[in-house]
Amino acid sequence: MAATSEKTFTAVEKLGCAERELKLRYRVYARMVDNGKMTQKHADREIALMEEIAAGLREAAEKEQLI
Repeated sequence: MAATSEKTFTAVEKLGCAERELKLRYRVYARMVDNGKMTQKHADREIALMEEIAAGLREAAEKEQLI
């Protein structure tokens, strides 16, 4: 898949992507922990990181919608 260097994504679009990624991580990482492919500590850290990314994007999206 080619990257789109000319496309500028809105904060709202980025937030949607981050929220979908969070849902995916919750499902996939739980299975990976159950199957011994990932530790719970690592899964928790990666999920927490994406939650913070989504929170930052949520703030940006709210500001974007006020403009």
